[in-house]
Amino acid sequence: MSEVAAQPLSAAAFASFGEVIETPGAVHYPINDGRCIRHHALAQVETLGADASALISIFVSQPVRLPYALSLVERHPLGSQAFMPLQDDPFLVIVAPDEGGAPGAPLAFLAAPGQGVNYRPGVWHGVLTPLAREGRFLVVDRGGAGANLEEFRYAAPWTVTG
Repeated sequence: MSEVAAQPLSAAAFASFGEVIETPGAVHYPINDGRCIRHHALAQVETLGADASALISIFVSQPVRLPYALSLVERHPLGSQAFMPLQDDPFLVIVAPDEGGAPGAPLAFLAAPGQGVNYRPGVWHGVLTPLAREGRFLVVDRGGAGANLEEFRYAAPWTVTG
């Protein structure tokens, strides 16, 4: 079994896979008569193909423990997919570069409280992996016609460590 160590999630390290969703450093301005601050355009929603639409969902996922045996990754070729946790618990963000239509060696990141991610269309990524307890996530992704899910199982699992 190969091993990958999770590193802290940062916008620079994650840039080739999508955007980190967080408020520090974001463009922001007051709205609602000054009672609310809007942190503007934290990620770009992308929907490709005919009859595509953006969807908002809530996913509830069971927690995992480190070390974590990673075997399954997936990608969505027709749209971006954003995950924003609804509680301040850490979760793993796992991505892999595309190597000729299959995922290469994975990278793992530890999302800090207040961070979410937006995967670009076609980016191989792990499934939801909350670490502390059952995780609830606000998800923005693509709906509509077309095959927008590809799954891949590694021949041997990767061990993700903290």
